[in-house]
Amino acid sequence: MPEETSETSSAREYVETRPPRGVYVRVFLYVVATHVLLAFMSLLVIIAKTR
Repeated sequence: MPEETSETSSAREYVETRPPRGVYVRVFLYVVATHVLLAFMSLLVIIAKTR
């Protein structure tokens, strides 16, 4: 039992600390990539409709 409480406390400490900066960079790149993809697809739809 004491081992489990120490593991949960260490996990809780890890959650409380700030996550590494790479996580934010990865999420930012993912959001930018999805926005660019959506914009490109909508541009293709507009070009296809005008033709």
